[in-house]
Amino acid sequence: AARKLEISMPSVVEVEVGDTARIECNFYIPENASYTYIDWFYVDRSNKQVRLYHITANGVLQDDTDYKKRLSLGEDKSLSISEVTLQDPRTFVCQVGAGSYGVGESSTELRVYRRLPASPDLCSRLSLPPQIARCVSKNSFPPPNITWHKNGEQLHAQENQVTMPSTLTRESSGLYTVSSALYAPVTREDRHSRYHCTVHYWLRGQRRALDSQPVQVNIFYPAENLKLKVMPSSTLVKEGDNVTLVCEADGNPQPVFSFFKKNLDEWQDLTSLAEPDSGVLRLHDVNKTSNGTYRCQSLDLDDLSQIEEDVDLVVNYIEGVHVKMEPSSTLREGDSVTLSCDAYSPVGLKYQWRDDKGKKLVEGNQLFLKNLTFEKSNTFSCKVMAPSVPGLEQSKKVSVAVEGKPRIVAISSPLYVRQDQVINLTCKAIAFPPPTVQWSINGTAHEYVDNQHIASNLTVRVSHDLLRAGAMCRVSNSLGVSEERIQLLVGESAESQGVIIVAIIVAILVVAVLGAVIYFLHKKGKIPCGRAGKQDITKPEARKDKIVVEVKSDKLSEEAGLLQGANGEKRAAADQ
Repeated sequence: AARKLEISMPSVVEVEVGDTARIECNFYIPENASYTYIDWFYVDRSNKQVRLYHITANGVLQDDTDYKKRLSLGEDKSLSISEVTLQDPRTFVCQVGAGSYGVGESSTELRVYRRLPASPDLCSRLSLPPQIARCVSKNSFPPPNITWHKNGEQLHAQENQVTMPSTLTRESSGLYTVSSALYAPVTREDRHSRYHCTVHYWLRGQRRALDSQPVQVNIFYPAENLKLKVMPSSTLVKEGDNVTLVCEADGNPQPVFSFFKKNLDEWQDLTSLAEPDSGVLRLHDVNKTSNGTYRCQSLDLDDLSQIEEDVDLVVNYIEGVHVKMEPSSTLREGDSVTLSCDAYSPVGLKYQWRDDKGKKLVEGNQLFLKNLTFEKSNTFSCKVMAPSVPGLEQSKKVSVAVEGKPRIVAISSPLYVRQDQVINLTCKAIAFPPPTVQWSINGTAHEYVDNQHIASNLTVRVSHDLLRAGAMCRVSNSLGVSEERIQLLVGESAESQGVIIVAIIVAILVVAVLGAVIYFLHKKGKIPCGRAGKQDITKPEARKDKIVVEVKSDKLSEEAGLLQGANGEKRAAADQ
């Protein structure tokens, strides 16, 4: 067992601003002897001890100090300081008197901290000497320190190379502001480098770190390389496209760009057509004259150095599309013809023939047509395509004129009419060259043309002479004449005749049903098989009900025609 007075205290107590600090004083007196007194002190800035408490068996005496209102004692005689401030960090001493065992003392350092320092502010500014950036950390306690990093690696001071001077400022609040600047030489290779600072501080006895956001430095350097690009790719440019020439340099700031096009042995200045200060030249609706060599030239305004770069622009095109017809002489109905399509292009071509409705007829540059008629399509299109250049194509239309005398294709004959009725007579023909239509009678005529067809409608009143002679439609052109007569008939129209036919069919169906009923009754035995039975049926007096089928017609000859016998001979209407 120990034979002397022993006192133990924590060497350091850390507490956050505003919290309560508790400092323990543990002691041992041999043979369980009692203490005579316990005194608490703090060490001021002049390194003198200032008493806070004097504790004896008779009571506790608290001295009048700045801490008086914030001090308290625990049952174990520990010292508590409430609402700790940034001015409280100092050393506290516990002294114990034990009579014959003497006097002993020990001390604890009180440290105060803020929960976290404010995030560091980092600003970049390139100057001479080259200051890369400045880092500022505010509202810290105790004072932190700042380190610098480039691309994640810590930088260290080097004489005449890297320097990192810093300043420490104590604010009125008792918190500290730390500022550090980074000075270092830079080169072109540093244009992508990222710099950041790290604030190192203490918290609960541990060293912590807080990183700033990284920054990049705007470094000025002349261009070393120049690139001139054609957008889109020059191998795919076709006539009618919009092409953009883009000039790019690796200097900072960008140099001044100029554009030129080579014409024979001279260079044509195109700078006025380019977008200002952008290195972009736009060419709209290019054609084969846009082919050639283009040049971009850069000028650095600092050292007046120049760099040039050339590019060849190739514009793919199709020209001279034409169609040849064999034979080239006038074509008549029934003839045959061959259409041949040809064109020029610096790339391979493919041909396709289509009709006037866009339907594909044949692949290849030739189209063979046989047995030509007026009605067949007479407009054809040759489509020329460049498979290696998507979208590059041209078309050429050709008309095949088939000549011949007129041919009447529709006429309103025969026509059933009534005396004094106003009727329309129609005559439609086809021909080339375009024909004219003439009527053999007078009336009001209306004509309309549809492609190679011509139609004429004649409005007339039916007269005795018209019924007797009919109407003649005469169509003619330089190659001949066609004519047809319209026959006019007095009588029922086709609709009236249709009604008569329907009535006859209904009558036949009724007779058939009646016959079926009689046959059914005969099979059932309802009707006697003898002569008397037959007489009962046929005699009008034997039946109260009658079924009468009567078909009338104003034209006996037409009715008789419908009721001809199987041998072609006509029977009298009364026999039916």
